[in-house]
Amino acid sequence: MALASCVDIPDFDDTPKIYYNSVDHYTDTSALGNKVEKIIISVDFEDGDGDLGASEAERANLQKYADGKGNYELITCTFENNVWVERFSSLDSNKFFPELKPDGKSGPIKGRLDLNTEAPYSNSAKLVLHKWKVRIRDRSLRFSNQIMTDSILVPRN
Repeated sequence: MALASCVDIPDFDDTPKIYYNSVDHYTDTSALGNKVEKIIISVDFEDGDGDLGASEAERANLQKYADGKGNYELITCTFENNVWVERFSSLDSNKFFPELKPDGKSGPIKGRLDLNTEAPYSNSAKLVLHKWKVRIRDRSLRFSNQIMTDSILVPRN
């Protein structure tokens, strides 16, 4: 009985930490009927106080997220003229994931997040190597470390 009640509680920092897991993609059709490349970036996370994610009310707080980053920061890197070029795409602004502990109780959590983004095709689109720099941030606006994904070929106009 005494052993059953012993549980090791992780000692994570209150600033979130992420680890690269994977990047995947597939071709699909958008709601408007246009061809797009759907991209899924998976990261593993840990957070000491569990204040990850945003409620609908927090997402609507334009002052809190005035930098356009939501609770994800996603920087797109494309390989152009033999160098990697970094851009903060308007398609990737204000990306959010929901509250991961909606009960509001403080405590450590860990898990996996899948970030969804896309690259539209056009008549002039070429397949170009892409990779992404990713950070997440908690409701206290503390950014995690930054990870870099593997590179994949997706369209670029």
